[in-house]
Amino acid sequence: MATQYDLIVIGSGPGGYVAAIRASQLGMKTAVIERESLGGICLNWGCIPTKALLKSADVMDKITHASDYGIEVSGFKHDFPAVIARSRNVASGMSNGIQFLFKKNKVDAIMGTGRLQPGRTIEVTDADGKRETYSAKHIILATGARSRALPAMPIDGKKIIGYREAMSLPEQPKSMVIVGSGAIGMEFAYFYNSMGTEVTVVEFMPEILPREDVDISKAMARSFKKRGVKIMTSAEVTAVDTSGKGIVATVKTKKGEEKLEADILLSAVGITANIENLGLEALGIKTDRGLVQVDDFYQTNVKGVYAIGDMVPGPALAHVASHEAITCVEKIAGMEVEAMDYENIPSCTYTIPEVASVGMTEAQAVEAGMEIKVGKFPFSASGKASAGGNKEGFVKVIFDAKYGEFLGAHMMGVGVTEMIAEVVVARKLEATGHEIIKAVHPHPTMSEAVMEAAAAAYDEVIHI
Repeated sequence: MATQYDLIVIGSGPGGYVAAIRASQLGMKTAVIERESLGGICLNWGCIPTKALLKSADVMDKITHASDYGIEVSGFKHDFPAVIARSRNVASGMSNGIQFLFKKNKVDAIMGTGRLQPGRTIEVTDADGKRETYSAKHIILATGARSRALPAMPIDGKKIIGYREAMSLPEQPKSMVIVGSGAIGMEFAYFYNSMGTEVTVVEFMPEILPREDVDISKAMARSFKKRGVKIMTSAEVTAVDTSGKGIVATVKTKKGEEKLEADILLSAVGITANIENLGLEALGIKTDRGLVQVDDFYQTNVKGVYAIGDMVPGPALAHVASHEAITCVEKIAGMEVEAMDYENIPSCTYTIPEVASVGMTEAQAVEAGMEIKVGKFPFSASGKASAGGNKEGFVKVIFDAKYGEFLGAHMMGVGVTEMIAEVVVARKLEATGHEIIKAVHPHPTMSEAVMEAAAAAYDEVIHI
């Protein structure tokens, strides 16, 4: 007889483990099936360990520029393997934390590879090839995604690598080509550049960070070029030769072909959902363009089977997966649930300077035919930023001119990934531009820039 559960989740990333814990809190007998490490990609190979690497880079930057603060430091150097080891230790600690949370919330962890079977059952094959069958009233698929591989640069894990290999290289490369300038590409560009690697970023679109407001993209390009990172936009890697000691990438640009030589090429051109070998076809679960199709509360076309996170349409972000998980589980439990607002999802890039945004860009608002008010406040005019030596960047806000609706915010600077939540909450509560201006912000803080930018939009700004 198959072991019976109220809910089984396949995948233990920020969607899967959150779904399981919330389900248990609501009284469901719950299990999670995981083939690798609890916490999934985010905790083990994504969000958390990359931030550990970026912190090491930040510390390196601060020591390098210590003289700017009147402090002389000499004879320092970085230990690349130790930097990598610290990141892996952080990831390991977080994964152990999920084990603790599962025990605390009475969630069963089943290690192995799960495959859907008819009748809401799942066959699990463990590392030794042993098979067990489990059944559940409800099944949530949360298997995440992996690095996308392009035909021109197939990932071999050695000379052409994805984000996983980039986090655990045995030795630091002297030179690296990074293809793709989204958050993943730019974060690794910052890390390796800070460590002393010669970095070239190749981006197919006209601007780096192409999903951000164009003012942010242009300012970040200037910042990275100043750091010594070579940036090639409107460029495409058409071939990679790995026959030599390193790689030779052929890059097609507006001016013609260019050859780039480097030790390693990092492919950061997006992700591909893990939907293979799950048994979707056997159950007739609908997919489109590599993603599982779901309704507003994440049920597939097969009753009792749900999908969340990177394997469904929407932003492939950890906080999105977690919110989808809670929404899905609470709907299963019969609670009154509000569908997720995908227009109010914050996006963050953890380079230095950081980038954070939510809502519409200026171009999107104009394209939608809206009459808008735009305000911009540079951190060079911020007392807190000046005192901290963090004057690079700005806050840009966009409001509907007629009603004052907060349409979007776009930030670049130190700490802005912590500041963006104010705008998310303000938009959720339908705050207007004037309400932001009249809300007292503490001085001196970086967050004052949100209020100052709003004031600039209404010609009330004091400090510029």
